[in-house]
Amino acid sequence: MSSSASNTIVTLPAAIAALRDALRGHLARTRGEAAVSASALTPPPTLERVATLFGLSPFERDTLLLCAAAELDGAVAALIAEAQGDPAARQPSFSLALAALAGAHWSALTPAAPLRYWRLLEPGLGAGLALSPLRLDEQILHYLAGSPQPHPRLSTLAEPLPQVAATSRLSASAQPVAAAWSAQHTPLVQITGTDHASRRAVAAEAATATGRTLWWMSAALLPDQPEAVTELARLWSRQLLLLDGALLLECDLREQDSLSAALLARFSQQLSGPLALSGDTAQPSLSRPSLQIELRPPPAAEQHRLWVEALGPTASLLNGAVDQMAAQFHLNPAQIQAASADLNQDETTDVPLPARLWQAARTQARPHLDHLAQRIEPTMRWADLALPEDACATLGTIIAAVRGRFTVYTRWGFAHRSGRGLGVSALFAGPSGTGKTSAAELIAAELGLDLYRIDLSQVVSKYVGETEKHLRQLFAAAETGGAILLFDEADALFGKRSEVRDSHDRYANLEVSYLLQRIESYSGLAILTTNMRQALDSAFLRRIRFMVPFPFPGAAQREQIWRRAFPPHASIEGLDYLKLARLNVAGGNIYGIALNAACLAAAEDCAISMDHLRRAARAELAKLEKPLGEAEFADWI
Repeated sequence: MSSSASNTIVTLPAAIAALRDALRGHLARTRGEAAVSASALTPPPTLERVATLFGLSPFERDTLLLCAAAELDGAVAALIAEAQGDPAARQPSFSLALAALAGAHWSALTPAAPLRYWRLLEPGLGAGLALSPLRLDEQILHYLAGSPQPHPRLSTLAEPLPQVAATSRLSASAQPVAAAWSAQHTPLVQITGTDHASRRAVAAEAATATGRTLWWMSAALLPDQPEAVTELARLWSRQLLLLDGALLLECDLREQDSLSAALLARFSQQLSGPLALSGDTAQPSLSRPSLQIELRPPPAAEQHRLWVEALGPTASLLNGAVDQMAAQFHLNPAQIQAASADLNQDETTDVPLPARLWQAARTQARPHLDHLAQRIEPTMRWADLALPEDACATLGTIIAAVRGRFTVYTRWGFAHRSGRGLGVSALFAGPSGTGKTSAAELIAAELGLDLYRIDLSQVVSKYVGETEKHLRQLFAAAETGGAILLFDEADALFGKRSEVRDSHDRYANLEVSYLLQRIESYSGLAILTTNMRQALDSAFLRRIRFMVPFPFPGAAQREQIWRRAFPPHASIEGLDYLKLARLNVAGGNIYGIALNAACLAAAEDCAISMDHLRRAARAELAKLEKPLGEAEFADWI
């Protein structure tokens, strides 16, 4: 079947009808009969586009039509079986295509030729390559029939992202992505930043502007064999061509081993078409030319403007709360819109408007740290702390430093003096049980922020580079909401750098050095507690903004702690707080003794007495390896 010079547009059924005539002519010639004249028609638009996209010759194009007709037209399938002399052979062979179609050439079925390179069709099992049945790819069949579909295999790996509303003006970040995807030789685009939602939004905006469908896939789903990666890249290249698509590949090289990094590089190199890699940092060692787009959280002034626009007239009723939110939270425009919408959902509540908006923003910004940290619900109040006045004053200063950041850094311009050290860091140093964690809870409660206690067993790793990777994830996740990070027993993580004697020492020092830099650049509040201040690295101590000593409580402070150890509804009887204060233990131990004594009293169904406290105290002291004789408790009863 040859193309006509006419511009007539024909349908697929008309093209199949012409193919039937060509097959009947072939059968007539093999029988020595007069050949039936075949119509010369232009191929249908879908077939012509496939031929153009993949560089098919007229013979290759007609072979593709022959395979499609065998699937779609029973009469064609019967003619194919008759021509091949086997009623069951209803799929065409390459031998039949060579004999029945014009412009035949053997090279059409080589692995490097378009039909097989792009997996448009594949030879099945047969006596030989020429006699093997040719099977048309299902996606190509649907496309030729006028019903474009994603490839079934790719549909299990990726999902289409919804298009964004078309606008006359692209964002500054989406403009270069759209320009790259419109270029003749499409470069690889790398979209980096800590907020994955913003990365997706930029890619979606560029896809909408260029009229493309955007698919999202995780790099973790890439095969682990180079040959399979090549096959997957070829399928994606074909799909992006057929369906005018773009692929957003979510990946983070730090979470992969060297083999996975090589496979990612192979995939990006062999995929042709609009491809964007999305991650918090750019991927190195990629041989394909790339365009890098770095997305940074809007500065506080821009955040303030977005809040005012999203809130509308409500912004004037918030009495400066917008300033605090712009300084505390690092939200993208979509999150700001969502938090502003949440504000108006429940107007019957008695909670003040600024507090409601703060909670809405806090919910939007809440980081995903469950695998690296434990979120603590703060319950402490100022009245619950028994600390010296100087320590309490420093805690108040820390709270003021966090609350006043927008005014100090943005309005007064302190942020322009240096891009480093704009966060707040504090070291709480003192013996175990002196209230360091309780003070962190108090600060979180006063500021209305989430408090996360870092699980060092999940962060510190014996494998080289793993600790830095976990810390990088930790800080990146916490950055959005300005969460308070609590590093309990920080000396285990922030210890002194040692003299380098072997590779282990060198990597341990790198971990400390990275931590020193990251803790300083963290824009939120980081609190570290230690009962061995002397074990901390001196360079780290110099970079800490606030240091709060938590001394072992004296008798007067211990009396206060004992008085606060029992809730108002607890049943107590005959407690002598002066005698209890003579017990030389820290506040944490006092609360433990009070709790155990309450359990003993509840078991006996009576009020908490000095006898219950005596028994609980003896057990607590034994745990501390400080047993006292019965004489020390003689006057308790």
